[in-house]
Amino acid sequence: MSSINLAILLLVLGNLMASLSDVAVKVLEGGVSPFQYIFIRQLVSLVLIFPFWIRQSREKRQISNIKITAIRAHIVLIGSGCMVVSITYLSLATANAIFYTAPLLMIPLSMLLLKEKPSTKKVIQTLIGFVGVLIILRPSQFHWAAIFALGTAITLALFNILIRRIPNEQSVITTLLWTTLFSLPASGTLALLYWQPLTLHTFFWVALSASCIITYNGLATMAYKKAPATQISLAEYSGLIFVVLFGVWWFDEVPDALTLIGIGLIIFPLMPKEWLLRIRGKR
Repeated sequence: MSSINLAILLLVLGNLMASLSDVAVKVLEGGVSPFQYIFIRQLVSLVLIFPFWIRQSREKRQISNIKITAIRAHIVLIGSGCMVVSITYLSLATANAIFYTAPLLMIPLSMLLLKEKPSTKKVIQTLIGFVGVLIILRPSQFHWAAIFALGTAITLALFNILIRRIPNEQSVITTLLWTTLFSLPASGTLALLYWQPLTLHTFFWVALSASCIITYNGLATMAYKKAPATQISLAEYSGLIFVVLFGVWWFDEVPDALTLIGIGLIIFPLMPKEWLLRIRGKR
Protein backbone atom coordinates (compact mmCIF):
# COMPACT_ATOMS: atom_id res chain seq x y z
CA MET A 1 0.00 0.00 0.00
CA SER A 2 1.34 3.43 -0.96
CA SER A 3 1.93 6.07 1.71
CA ILE A 4 -0.90 8.22 0.31
CA ASN A 5 -3.42 5.37 0.38
CA LEU A 6 -2.32 4.43 3.89
CA ALA A 7 -2.71 8.06 5.01
CA ILE A 8 -6.22 8.21 3.52
CA LEU A 9 -7.12 4.97 5.31
CA LEU A 10 -5.84 6.39 8.61
CA LEU A 11 -7.88 9.57 8.14
CA VAL A 12 -11.04 7.63 7.29
CA LEU A 13 -10.57 5.47 10.40
CA GLY A 14 -9.91 8.60 12.44
CA ASN A 15 -13.10 10.25 11.23
CA LEU A 16 -15.01 7.07 12.00
CA MET A 17 -13.80 7.38 15.60
CA ALA A 18 -14.71 11.09 15.71
CA SER A 19 -18.20 10.23 14.43
CA LEU A 20 -18.58 7.59 17.13
CA SER A 21 -17.68 10.26 19.67
CA ASP A 22 -20.61 12.33 18.42
CA VAL A 23 -22.86 9.27 18.63
CA ALA A 24 -21.83 8.83 22.27
CA VAL A 25 -22.81 12.42 23.01
CA LYS A 26 -26.13 11.94 21.22
CA VAL A 27 -26.86 8.79 23.23
CA LEU A 28 -26.50 10.79 26.45
CA GLU A 29 -29.54 12.87 25.39
CA GLY A 30 -28.64 15.70 27.73
CA GLY A 31 -28.36 13.30 30.69
CA VAL A 32 -25.14 14.98 31.80
CA SER A 33 -24.45 18.70 32.02
CA PRO A 34 -22.07 20.07 29.37
CA PHE A 35 -19.67 21.14 32.14
CA GLN A 36 -19.52 17.62 33.61
CA TYR A 37 -19.06 16.13 30.16
CA ILE A 38 -16.18 18.48 29.35
CA PHE A 39 -14.37 17.89 32.65
CA ILE A 40 -14.67 14.10 32.52
CA ARG A 41 -13.67 14.01 28.85
CA GLN A 42 -10.61 16.15 29.47
CA LEU A 43 -9.65 14.10 32.53
CA VAL A 44 -9.93 10.82 30.61
CA SER A 45 -7.98 12.36 27.73
CA LEU A 46 -5.18 13.37 30.12
CA VAL A 47 -4.97 9.83 31.49
CA LEU A 48 -4.73 8.43 27.95
CA ILE A 49 -2.10 10.95 26.78
CA PHE A 50 0.15 10.90 29.85
CA PRO A 51 1.86 7.50 29.19
CA PHE A 52 2.94 8.70 25.73
CA TRP A 53 4.09 12.08 27.03
CA ILE A 54 6.19 10.68 29.88
CA ARG A 55 8.10 8.40 27.50
CA GLN A 56 9.51 11.40 25.68
CA SER A 57 12.80 13.01 26.58
CA ARG A 58 12.78 15.85 29.11
CA GLU A 59 13.34 18.40 26.35
CA LYS A 60 10.36 17.19 24.31
CA ARG A 61 8.09 17.29 27.35
CA GLN A 62 8.64 21.02 27.84
CA ILE A 63 5.99 23.55 26.83
CA SER A 64 7.04 26.29 24.41
CA ASN A 65 4.28 28.92 24.48
CA ILE A 66 2.31 28.91 27.73
CA LYS A 67 0.04 31.85 26.85
CA ILE A 68 -1.17 30.49 23.51
CA THR A 69 -1.51 26.96 24.92
CA ALA A 70 -3.67 28.28 27.77
CA ILE A 71 -5.85 30.24 25.34
CA ARG A 72 -6.30 27.18 23.14
CA ALA A 73 -7.18 25.08 26.19
CA HIS A 74 -10.07 27.37 27.09
CA ILE A 75 -11.18 27.60 23.47
CA VAL A 76 -11.51 23.80 23.62
CA LEU A 77 -13.81 24.15 26.63
CA ILE A 78 -16.09 26.62 24.87
CA GLY A 79 -16.20 24.55 21.69
CA SER A 80 -16.87 21.30 23.55
CA GLY A 81 -19.74 22.85 25.49
CA CYS A 82 -21.30 24.20 22.31
CA MET A 83 -20.82 20.80 20.66
CA VAL A 84 -22.70 18.96 23.42
CA VAL A 85 -25.67 21.33 23.21
CA SER A 86 -25.86 21.30 19.40
CA ILE A 87 -25.61 17.52 19.04
CA THR A 88 -28.21 17.04 21.76
CA TYR A 89 -30.82 19.18 20.01
CA LEU A 90 -29.90 18.90 16.32
CA SER A 91 -29.56 15.90 14.06
CA LEU A 92 -26.03 14.53 13.72
CA ALA A 93 -25.91 15.49 10.04
CA THR A 94 -27.04 19.09 10.62
CA ALA A 95 -24.70 19.70 13.56
CA ASN A 96 -21.68 18.20 11.83
CA ALA A 97 -22.34 20.04 8.57
CA ILE A 98 -22.01 23.28 10.54
CA PHE A 99 -18.92 21.97 12.39
CA TYR A 100 -17.25 21.36 9.03
CA THR A 101 -17.44 25.04 8.15
CA ALA A 102 -14.45 25.56 10.44
CA PRO A 103 -11.93 25.52 7.53
CA LEU A 104 -14.05 28.17 5.77
CA LEU A 105 -14.21 30.31 8.91
CA MET A 106 -10.43 30.19 9.16
CA ILE A 107 -10.21 32.49 6.12
CA PRO A 108 -11.92 35.58 7.60
CA LEU A 109 -10.42 34.86 11.03
CA SER A 110 -6.91 34.65 9.58
CA MET A 111 -7.53 38.03 7.93
CA LEU A 112 -8.57 39.50 11.26
CA LEU A 113 -6.03 37.86 13.58
CA LEU A 114 -3.03 37.12 11.36
CA LYS A 115 -3.47 39.99 8.87
CA GLU A 116 -3.41 37.51 5.98
CA LYS A 117 -4.82 38.46 2.58
CA PRO A 118 -6.67 35.54 0.98
CA SER A 119 -7.04 35.28 -2.77
CA THR A 120 -10.29 36.07 -4.54
CA LYS A 121 -10.70 32.33 -5.10
CA LYS A 122 -10.61 31.66 -1.36
CA VAL A 123 -13.21 34.37 -0.73
CA ILE A 124 -15.54 32.87 -3.34
CA GLN A 125 -15.05 29.39 -1.86
CA THR A 126 -15.99 30.75 1.56
CA LEU A 127 -19.16 32.37 0.22
CA ILE A 128 -20.20 29.12 -1.52
CA GLY A 129 -19.70 27.22 1.73
CA PHE A 130 -21.85 29.64 3.67
CA VAL A 131 -24.61 29.34 1.08
CA GLY A 132 -24.52 25.63 1.92
CA VAL A 133 -24.89 26.46 5.62
CA LEU A 134 -27.91 28.69 4.92
CA ILE A 135 -29.53 25.91 2.89
CA ILE A 136 -29.04 23.46 5.75
CA LEU A 137 -30.31 25.86 8.40
CA ARG A 138 -33.20 27.24 6.37
CA PRO A 139 -34.04 30.46 8.27
CA SER A 140 -37.74 29.60 8.16
CA GLN A 141 -36.99 26.42 10.14
CA PHE A 142 -34.13 27.82 12.23
CA HIS A 143 -33.35 26.03 15.50
CA TRP A 144 -31.64 27.93 18.31
CA ALA A 145 -29.14 25.06 18.83
CA ALA A 146 -27.61 25.91 15.43
CA ILE A 147 -26.03 28.94 17.12
CA PHE A 148 -24.11 26.56 19.38
CA ALA A 149 -23.03 24.47 16.38
CA LEU A 150 -21.70 27.63 14.77
CA GLY A 151 -19.94 28.39 18.05
CA THR A 152 -18.19 25.02 17.81
CA ALA A 153 -17.10 25.78 14.24
CA ILE A 154 -15.71 29.19 15.25
CA THR A 155 -13.75 27.72 18.16
CA LEU A 156 -12.36 24.98 15.92
CA ALA A 157 -11.19 27.60 13.45
CA LEU A 158 -9.57 29.67 16.22
CA PHE A 159 -7.99 26.56 17.70
CA ASN A 160 -6.42 25.67 14.34
CA ILE A 161 -5.26 29.21 13.61
CA LEU A 162 -3.53 29.56 16.99
CA ILE A 163 -1.58 26.34 16.44
CA ARG A 164 0.58 28.42 14.10
CA ARG A 165 1.90 30.21 17.19
CA ILE A 166 3.16 26.90 18.61
CA PRO A 167 6.74 26.05 17.49
CA ASN A 168 6.96 23.12 15.07
CA GLU A 169 9.62 21.60 17.29
CA GLN A 170 7.05 20.91 20.01
CA SER A 171 5.63 17.41 19.60
CA VAL A 172 1.93 16.78 19.08
CA ILE A 173 1.77 14.67 22.26
CA THR A 174 3.27 17.51 24.32
CA THR A 175 0.86 20.04 22.81
CA LEU A 176 -2.13 17.78 23.51
CA LEU A 177 -1.09 17.07 27.09
CA TRP A 178 -0.49 20.69 28.12
CA THR A 179 -3.62 21.89 26.35
CA THR A 180 -5.66 19.26 28.17
CA LEU A 181 -3.98 19.98 31.51
CA PHE A 182 -4.61 23.72 31.28
CA SER A 183 -8.30 23.08 30.61
CA LEU A 184 -8.87 21.14 33.84
CA PRO A 185 -9.03 23.95 36.45
CA ALA A 186 -11.81 25.87 34.69
CA SER A 187 -13.70 22.77 33.55
CA GLY A 188 -13.38 21.21 37.00
CA THR A 189 -14.70 24.33 38.74
CA LEU A 190 -17.69 24.59 36.40
CA ALA A 191 -18.39 20.86 36.68
CA LEU A 192 -18.37 21.12 40.49
CA LEU A 193 -20.83 24.02 40.44
CA TYR A 194 -23.25 22.11 38.21
CA TRP A 195 -22.50 18.59 39.42
CA GLN A 196 -25.19 15.95 39.13
CA PRO A 197 -25.02 12.29 40.18
CA LEU A 198 -23.60 10.15 37.38
CA THR A 199 -24.51 6.59 36.59
CA LEU A 200 -21.92 4.11 35.38
CA HIS A 201 -23.76 4.06 32.05
CA THR A 202 -23.34 7.82 31.63
CA PHE A 203 -19.66 7.75 32.60
CA PHE A 204 -19.07 4.97 30.05
CA TRP A 205 -20.42 7.05 27.16
CA VAL A 206 -18.44 10.13 28.19
CA ALA A 207 -15.24 8.06 28.51
CA LEU A 208 -15.95 6.44 25.14
CA SER A 209 -16.35 9.88 23.55
CA ALA A 210 -13.01 11.01 25.01
CA SER A 211 -11.23 7.85 23.84
CA CYS A 212 -12.61 8.23 20.32
CA ILE A 213 -11.49 11.87 20.06
CA ILE A 214 -7.97 11.07 21.28
CA THR A 215 -7.80 8.20 18.80
CA TYR A 216 -8.85 10.55 16.00
CA ASN A 217 -6.13 13.03 16.96
CA GLY A 218 -3.51 10.28 16.90
CA LEU A 219 -4.62 8.80 13.57
CA ALA A 220 -4.88 12.23 11.94
CA THR A 221 -1.39 13.13 13.11
CA MET A 222 0.00 9.90 11.68
CA ALA A 223 -1.81 10.48 8.39
CA TYR A 224 -0.56 14.02 7.84
CA LYS A 225 3.00 12.90 8.57
CA LYS A 226 2.78 10.26 5.85
CA ALA A 227 1.41 12.37 2.99
CA PRO A 228 0.87 16.02 1.97
CA ALA A 229 -2.36 17.51 3.29
CA THR A 230 -3.45 18.59 -0.21
CA GLN A 231 -3.54 14.95 -1.34
CA ILE A 232 -5.44 13.46 1.58
CA SER A 233 -7.44 16.22 3.30
CA LEU A 234 -10.66 15.33 1.44
CA ALA A 235 -10.74 12.09 3.46
CA GLU A 236 -11.58 14.26 6.47
CA TYR A 237 -15.07 14.70 5.06
CA SER A 238 -15.75 10.99 5.33
CA GLY A 239 -16.89 12.02 8.81
CA LEU A 240 -19.96 13.67 7.32
CA ILE A 241 -20.85 10.42 5.57
CA PHE A 242 -20.42 8.47 8.80
CA VAL A 243 -22.62 10.80 10.87
CA VAL A 244 -25.35 10.72 8.23
CA LEU A 245 -25.30 6.90 8.26
CA PHE A 246 -25.13 6.72 12.07
CA GLY A 247 -27.96 9.23 12.33
CA VAL A 248 -30.18 7.08 10.13
CA TRP A 249 -29.13 3.83 11.82
CA TRP A 250 -29.19 4.78 15.49
CA PHE A 251 -31.54 7.76 15.73
CA ASP A 252 -33.78 7.51 12.65
CA GLU A 253 -32.52 10.91 11.42
CA VAL A 254 -33.02 10.80 7.66
CA PRO A 255 -31.61 13.97 6.02
CA ASP A 256 -33.72 15.55 3.33
CA ALA A 257 -32.53 16.58 -0.14
CA LEU A 258 -31.84 20.21 0.84
CA THR A 259 -29.61 19.10 3.71
CA LEU A 260 -27.59 16.89 1.37
CA ILE A 261 -27.27 19.74 -1.16
CA GLY A 262 -26.06 22.05 1.61
CA ILE A 263 -23.47 19.49 2.74
CA GLY A 264 -22.27 19.24 -0.86
CA LEU A 265 -21.83 23.01 -1.10
CA ILE A 266 -19.79 23.00 2.12
CA ILE A 267 -17.49 20.20 0.98
CA PHE A 268 -17.03 21.26 -2.66
CA PRO A 269 -15.05 24.48 -2.05
CA LEU A 270 -12.71 22.62 0.29
CA MET A 271 -11.79 19.89 -2.19
CA PRO A 272 -8.13 20.07 -3.28
CA LYS A 273 -7.54 21.10 -6.88
CA GLU A 274 -6.02 17.68 -7.63
CA TRP A 275 -9.25 15.95 -6.60
CA LEU A 276 -11.40 18.28 -8.71
CA LEU A 277 -9.24 17.71 -11.77
CA ARG A 278 -9.37 13.96 -11.21
CA ILE A 279 -13.17 14.02 -10.96
CA ARG A 280 -13.42 16.17 -14.09
CA GLY A 281 -11.11 13.81 -15.98
CA LYS A 282 -13.34 10.82 -15.26
CA ARG A 283 -16.33 12.39 -17.00
